[in-house]
Amino acid sequence: MEAGDAVARLVRDEGTRVLATLIRVTGSVGLAEDAVQDAVVRALETWPRDGVPDNPRGWLLVTAKRRAVDLFRREAARSGKEAAAMPFVEPEPAEVVADDLLRLVFTCCHPALSLEAQVALALRTLGGLSTAEVARALLVPEATMAKRLTRAKQKIARARIPYRVPEAAELPDRLTAVAATVYLIFNEGYAAAAGADLVRAELTAEAIRLARLLASRMPDEPTVLGLLALLVLQNSRRDARVDADGVPVLLPDQDRSRWDRSAIKEGVSLVGRGLRRAVEPDRYVVQAAIAACHALAPSYAETDWDAVISWYDVLLRISDTPVVRLNRAVAVAERDGPAAGLALVDAIPGLTSYPWWHAARAELLHRLGAAAEARTAYRQALALGMSEPQAAHLRLRLAELG
Repeated sequence: MEAGDAVARLVRDEGTRVLATLIRVTGSVGLAEDAVQDAVVRALETWPRDGVPDNPRGWLLVTAKRRAVDLFRREAARSGKEAAAMPFVEPEPAEVVADDLLRLVFTCCHPALSLEAQVALALRTLGGLSTAEVARALLVPEATMAKRLTRAKQKIARARIPYRVPEAAELPDRLTAVAATVYLIFNEGYAAAAGADLVRAELTAEAIRLARLLASRMPDEPTVLGLLALLVLQNSRRDARVDADGVPVLLPDQDRSRWDRSAIKEGVSLVGRGLRRAVEPDRYVVQAAIAACHALAPSYAETDWDAVISWYDVLLRISDTPVVRLNRAVAVAERDGPAAGLALVDAIPGLTSYPWWHAARAELLHRLGAAAEARTAYRQALALGMSEPQAAHLRLRLAELG
């Protein structure tokens, strides 16, 4: 394995775990992030010359810890304070690393922070997204997001928010933000908002791993069951979602023999458990039920659109958002025809800056034979930005109109 590839794999697979452990040791999100980043740079400098260590994660952890000590002492000297010693960090068993990850999840999602700050900080630290990627995921300017992240880290430090997994009684106050964060990490991996690749497998894997950790702590919580079910079911289609040229393959055209049947079986079972446990409809359980309808259909033509639309009706009662309305409109178009779907899409307010509203309109207008209007809508979607594979698909559809 080339050293550069080894570093990339290490950062992808182990970076969040190393960061979680270092935050526990240092008590500082910012300090830990700086130290891990410096350790990665050091690896890029030394591994090509000296070879990849036998234990890359251990090497990165120890190097990052030493860098954290240097930064900590420098800051203490600047402020005229005596630097306290930090414990030396050795590689730890998997169960300790898992606990560190859960601590990091719940620290980022502490109720002392605003919900927006909780989700942003967790996406940045847990998902490893850049500030620009977090800004795109949450639909805010990058400069605004940078300030939000800085304020969140400062508040954690000033308020001395504890780095721990909450007691059972505290979990409900954290669960909304935790679930939203894991879901957004998955979404960024499942359909990247920008960049050369449609799928970022390291993010989908990280999100599913975090959902499994949550399920291990809260095995009867409907939200957690629904979240894990939704991620597993969506991810079951990963091998069929992109063609050999990297262009997205939409659901109607996917080769269902390439879907992961064991994942579908697990996901459907989790949906059933979530439905049995939920006293009131839960948004993640309902979304997972919609995903199960697609996963269980033998073919696209045999999809039970009545069931899909019924579940969307339930979801609207829980979470009446423009995006949910858009997804329901697309399902109605499949059942009742493109004209019926377009009427619903056009009635949705607040999505003119959302590229997929324009893309949905373009597709329905395309199917109705309204070529000029479809061209305009495709161009509006492309102008708002998306990943290169998604843009390539829309450009192909636009080219079909001549």
